[in-house]
Amino acid sequence: MKSYLSHLECTVTGETYDADVLHTLSPGAQAVLYPRYDLPAAARELDRTAIAARPPGIWRFFELMPVRDEANVVTMGEGGTPMLRARRLERAHDARTLYIKDEGLNPTGSFKARGLSAAVSRAKELGLAKLTVPSAGNAAGALAAYCARAGMECHVFMPADAPDANKKEAALAGAHVSLIDGLISDAAASSRAEAARLGLFDMSTLREPYRVEGKKTMGYEIAQDLGWRLPEAIIYPTGGGTGIVGMWKAFEEMEALGWIGSERPKMIVVQAEGCAPIVRAFERGERHAEPWENAQTIAAGIRVPSAIGDYLILDAVRESGGTALTVSDDDMLDAMREMASAEGIWPAPEGAATLAGYAKLRASGFLAPETETVLMNTGSGLKYQELVETPS
Repeated sequence: MKSYLSHLECTVTGETYDADVLHTLSPGAQAVLYPRYDLPAAARELDRTAIAARPPGIWRFFELMPVRDEANVVTMGEGGTPMLRARRLERAHDARTLYIKDEGLNPTGSFKARGLSAAVSRAKELGLAKLTVPSAGNAAGALAAYCARAGMECHVFMPADAPDANKKEAALAGAHVSLIDGLISDAAASSRAEAARLGLFDMSTLREPYRVEGKKTMGYEIAQDLGWRLPEAIIYPTGGGTGIVGMWKAFEEMEALGWIGSERPKMIVVQAEGCAPIVRAFERGERHAEPWENAQTIAAGIRVPSAIGDYLILDAVRESGGTALTVSDDDMLDAMREMASAEGIWPAPEGAATLAGYAKLRASGFLAPETETVLMNTGSGLKYQELVETPS
């Protein structure tokens, strides 16, 4: 198999760059870089039915991924997660069709496995050996695991109050773990300083071009699971937002390949009341989000005060006719119990936020009973056992 990777493109200026030269942000605008592919050639030569017949996982889409040599792929079977019909929740919420895409079944317990498999594979191919990432938790565990599998050196920087499970899994996988007093933004500052001192490559969300490529496979899988069409709405718990922009990128690619039409789901951002920079920017009609002061929420994965890809997230929401809303921590805890008791899926609080958001959108009338909707559970609630009381 060959990759159709063509070049890198600045998402602000459209300038192009050599994909086989190491890049972080675009050199000029200091903006997010996207890998681009020779989609006309891929459209002529790839058959979606043949691809769908391959073993499940993100690498079934190898030709549309940013690794040129299959020998460089670092994988643990990530992707291929189930999209489960939530029939009991449908009845509870007077909904016709509701799905849960359960990313908690990835190898490291969250959707971060997708992005880090792609990014570590490409880092290996480009000759890197020492990687670092600031993380609210799950990305740290995923980078540590994939670096261990690739035989690479890993450094992770997490807020001191990150979930214990994430600290333990990163340490167990051999990462150099640094706990920082503060938020993920403070962890990022420490990570960058250490990267400069030790010659580490920064794998921060959207500050390198390749994590988004792993995340976009969620969009490919959703389309495939629905018979190569898209749902009417996707609700996504949004911190750094790589998943939402990755899926939006996937939809664009699939249309160019002739695999789907021009229809798009409403892309819906849900954030915590205590950390909602994207929601605030959406409500103000702004394309960039001011950093959120004193961010607080039990959902570590969406406790992200600022996102470098804010403009990409907001563009996807607005172009799709979607919206952005907040839910409270109590809403998330209630939704964790509801999803688990109704469907047997124990979501992370971030994933539970999508169900809480769905309930609010149904009550407001933004989503109708017949709107086919996918809730993205981005991780396993097993990472957050401290949020659940033990029965006496």
